[in-house]
Amino acid sequence: MAKKMVAEQKKDIDKKIKKSLFYSIVDGSFWSVMYGIGENYLSAFAVFLKASNFQIGLLSSLPLLLGSLLQYFSTRLTGLFGSRKRFVVLSAFIQALTWLPMLAAYYFGKMSAWMLIFFAVVYYASGMIASPAWNSWIGDLVNPKDRGRYFGKRSRISGIIILFSIIGGGIVLDLFKDGQDRQFLGFAALFIVALIARLMSTLFLSKKYEPEYKDGSNDGVTFVSFIRHIKENNYGLFVLFMTLMNFAVYVASPFFTAYLLYDLRLSYFAYMILTAASFITRYLALPVWGKLSDKYGNKIIMTLCSYMIGILPLTWLFSTNVYYLFCVQLFSGIIWGGFELTTFNFVLDTTAPDKRTKYVSYYNMINGVMIFLGTLAGTAVIKFDGFFISQFLWSQYYLAFIVSGVLRIVMSAFVLSKVKEVRKVGKIGYEKIFGKAVHMIMTESMHTAKGLIFYPVRLTGNLNHNSMISNKFGKIK
Repeated sequence: MAKKMVAEQKKDIDKKIKKSLFYSIVDGSFWSVMYGIGENYLSAFAVFLKASNFQIGLLSSLPLLLGSLLQYFSTRLTGLFGSRKRFVVLSAFIQALTWLPMLAAYYFGKMSAWMLIFFAVVYYASGMIASPAWNSWIGDLVNPKDRGRYFGKRSRISGIIILFSIIGGGIVLDLFKDGQDRQFLGFAALFIVALIARLMSTLFLSKKYEPEYKDGSNDGVTFVSFIRHIKENNYGLFVLFMTLMNFAVYVASPFFTAYLLYDLRLSYFAYMILTAASFITRYLALPVWGKLSDKYGNKIIMTLCSYMIGILPLTWLFSTNVYYLFCVQLFSGIIWGGFELTTFNFVLDTTAPDKRTKYVSYYNMINGVMIFLGTLAGTAVIKFDGFFISQFLWSQYYLAFIVSGVLRIVMSAFVLSKVKEVRKVGKIGYEKIFGKAVHMIMTESMHTAKGLIFYPVRLTGNLNHNSMISNKFGKIK
């Protein structure tokens, strides 16, 4: 009798988890709309508000810094709410409401850019403070053996929704490009859609099942002691690499939008095309990287992609031709897709479920500081370029691109090499796994193209419980 009751309880829990993963698909789909049509155009909105390079850098880094530091309280707030679910849902609701004051920043005249930065801090903080709780929650719902394939499919769905959201946003802005007031109306339409999408996302978050949460954070490892011993364990070395890598990335990342809109004077439509290009290849590549990471591990793909990420900003120096930059963005989507998927999976592989909330918050806190410092360094490099060597480089942003690329390669060579794979996986060389990835992505591209022509319904008709949506995507970087 007791065994039968246990079996029935397990069956009931499995049913709840399966249902919750479907709700998470819907939640993530609406989140992707918000990101693609709203968050993705925040930098463009700042340019529209005549923000300076310093303000554009702050918009990209200060909200991430303060949002990351607030994660120090994430574990305590999760305990205070008595539930990861309640904490995450409330945070998502607050984040949805911030779209209104961000839009209203337009009416503050000379203070418009500063008001946008202020409310962007609230927007990112409300989302990021609950990030460790969300990671812990989703980590408990996903079978560890299927993480690569699972998050690959999940991210793929997110990618296609973000892609169409970006395209839709670009078309709207291009339609309203004539005149200051009409441009503002275009951004208003985008941000209102983003608000509604996040509210819908919050609704489906509230429907998800939360497994029993066991708080194992009281293990005596404080933030200070974690920093002190960061080089003595595998997760610490991974955090060291990722935070230094993001420092290097953000020397250039915040300024790509300014480069495209200020220096190249691209239309919103052309900007949208370049932004969307990386999501096309990311959409095709993520399931491939997921399958390969399940078989060969996360470390080898992470290493391969990190070196190529170092090359990416350097490729922007060779031509200002839009078609060339489109090809660069296609390649970028493949590489960043593999890097983001495997780094996310590596966090789940190297943290115990009962301690994950705390250790993810530690990582995000350090990461926010390094992103902020990287942006300040990038701003300083751009000013240095403008004062001394502008006659040698066509754009004031080129030196930042060069410095960022070199630093990315250095971090990959000297820090990532010390990180170890934690799972027992098959062995393969870098050339072979890259060849496999290219072959599988080409095959996937042909199947997708065939599906679009002959069976378009299949692209949205296969939303099973293994098809989830990523909670984070990168911009042009």
